[in-house]
Amino acid sequence: MLESSPMSRRAPSSRRSAAPAAQEPAETELAPGEPEAAEAEMLDQADLGGLAGYAITRAQVQLKRNFQRNLGQPLGLKAVEFSVLVLVDGNPEVNQKQLGAALDVSPPNLAVILDRMAAQGWLRRERSERDRRAQQIVLTAAGRSLCQKARKIAATMEQEVLGVLSAAERALLIELLHRVAKQRGR
Repeated sequence: MLESSPMSRRAPSSRRSAAPAAQEPAETELAPGEPEAAEAEMLDQADLGGLAGYAITRAQVQLKRNFQRNLGQPLGLKAVEFSVLVLVDGNPEVNQKQLGAALDVSPPNLAVILDRMAAQGWLRRERSERDRRAQQIVLTAAGRSLCQKARKIAATMEQEVLGVLSAAERALLIELLHRVAKQRGR
């Protein structure tokens, strides 16, 4: 989510963008009862427009809102929980360390997430048959059912946001984002 930063609180500069479509609301997430984004005060964002991080964050806000509408509210899922469900479903004998590495989540934070998901009845920790010292993360029947429902919704939910892109553009966007994401730790 886009955090409030000193940069987002500065007064707009005297320069104005020539294209009104390039301007966006000052706040990226509106609290219930606030005016819609189109009615929010517009700021000059020309100084940020050429930054990939800013563009990615703006797109991420739209995708998170879309996730919340399609999976969050109806199924009670958080994005990280959806990722855990899909990874556990697709990777038998996965352990907490592997999940943490794949999601770039610290062990203490992942433990809290897994505890919450276990309390919901979606997964459990089991001793590995191969290595009794290790624990595997396993979906329960309720977790598998939830994962199937969520996957069906996820298969089409991004079309709402990414529909402005052709299929080739969408595939290229995903490929490029994966390439950038692989740079972590460098």
